[in-house]
Amino acid sequence: MPVVECAPEAARDRLEAAGVAVAPGNTDHEQWRASHAGATAVAYDDKVVVQGETPARLVGLLRAAGGRAHLYFDGGARGNPGPAAVGWVLVTGDGIAAEAGERIDRATNNQAEYAALVRGLEAAADHGYDELVVRGDSELVVRQVRGEYETDDPTLREKRVRVRELLARFDEWSIEHVPREINSRADELVADALDG
Repeated sequence: MPVVECAPEAARDRLEAAGVAVAPGNTDHEQWRASHAGATAVAYDDKVVVQGETPARLVGLLRAAGGRAHLYFDGGARGNPGPAAVGWVLVTGDGIAAEAGERIDRATNNQAEYAALVRGLEAAADHGYDELVVRGDSELVVRQVRGEYETDDPTLREKRVRVRELLARFDEWSIEHVPREINSRADELVADALDG
């Protein structure tokens, strides 16, 4: 359960600026509550406690924004299509800023790769980074996003449009293909989600 040491009113302002609804607290000790992307934030006098299975995006909104990050993403399916999962990791000069792995509906490997990229980009946008370096081991997805490959698959085409919309939120971005061993943490998160 992440705890964000901050001024609750400043954190509330950041949430409201991002379009997150903030409600009064449930007890005398709670200043306010807000839910976003599968998690709930509860504000106390000098901190905000985030609860839920996927707190990374909400934590990102609560912290001060800016800076550069690296996003590693991976997706996979057992069967093609089959049960699928996604994993993503946000890394800054201070280390891992946020990471998550989760199961998704049945998907092909390529659909899972795109789903992982979308979730990672949403988290990076919530963290408010100015510059993002994206890395993944799916050459197909990387080349489609860069516009080097086309796709006849309407589902992948829609996902590529969503990715480009999310990338437009950053002042600077790049995306590159990396070998699986460089993407190992995101790969582990996918495997853990599929096994869990």
